[in-house]
Amino acid sequence: MKLRKVSAAAATALVLALTATACGSDDGDSDSGSGSSGGDKIKIGIKYDQPGLGLKEPDGSFSGFDVDVATYVAKELGYKPDQIEFVETKSADRENALARGDVKFIAATYSINDERAKKVDFAGPYLLAHQDLLVKADSDITKGTDLNGKNLCSVTGSTSAQNVRDEIAPDANLKQLGGYSECISGLQAGSVDALTTDDSILAGFAAQEQYKGQFKLAGLKLSNENYGIGVKKGDTATVDKINAALEKMVSDGAWEKAVTDNFGPANYKNEPAPKIGNIVK
Repeated sequence: MKLRKVSAAAATALVLALTATACGSDDGDSDSGSGSSGGDKIKIGIKYDQPGLGLKEPDGSFSGFDVDVATYVAKELGYKPDQIEFVETKSADRENALARGDVKFIAATYSINDERAKKVDFAGPYLLAHQDLLVKADSDITKGTDLNGKNLCSVTGSTSAQNVRDEIAPDANLKQLGGYSECISGLQAGSVDALTTDDSILAGFAAQEQYKGQFKLAGLKLSNENYGIGVKKGDTATVDKINAALEKMVSDGAWEKAVTDNFGPANYKNEPAPKIGNIVK
C-alpha cells in the first residue's frame, strides 16, 4: 500500500513538472501577442542597412522609423524592449520568412501590392512614401525632365531609375550601382547627378550626420508606396492587434515624433499618417 502511495505521488509530481515546463517554454515566437509570461520573446523582421528606417548600429543597437514603429507595436502587444529580437529580413525573403514563422511580423519598407497580398496579410499602412530624387543641396534639378542628359543612379535590380527614363526623362543616363551608399558617394563626388528610390529611404540617408546639409529631396511624387506591416497569411488576429496599436501610435503623437526624429534633418515633407486599415495598393 505504501509503495502505491509513493508511486502516485511521484506520478503527480511528474505531471506537475511537465506542465510547468510546457508553460515556461520559449520558442522565440509567441502567438499570444503578450509578453506577460516573462520568458516570451517576439521576433520582428526589419532591414539592417537603411539609415532612418532600419539600421543596425555599430554597437549592436537598432534605429530608424521602422524600428520605432515595430517597438511601439510590440509594446502594445505586451512586449518590453528587452523581449524584442530584431531579425534582418531582406526584401527577397520577406514572404518566406513569414511563411516559415521566422518572425511574427515585418516592418521593413514593405510596400503593399496585389502580388504580395496573395502571400501575406498586411496591417497598416503606416507610411505613404513616394518615389523621389535626392540631389545636391545646390542642384538646379527641380523636375523630372531636368534629368535629361544627367546621370541618374539607383541600385542594381531596382526599377526606379528605369521608370524615370521610360516615363519622364528618356535621355537620362542610368547608372546602377551595388547599393545606395555607392550612389551617395557618386553624388558627393559629382559622378552622378541624382539618386532615385522611395523618398523615405532618401530622407533617411540625407538625415545622417555625415551628410547633413549636403543633399535635398526634389519633392517629386513619382509613385505611391504604402508601407504595411507584413503578417503571416491568415493571421487576422495579429493584423487586428497591430492595426489597433498603429491607431494609438498616431493618436498619441508617437507616430509624428518618430517621423521628426528620423527624417527631420532632411526636411522630409512627409504625408499625414494614412488611414489605418485602408489598404490602398
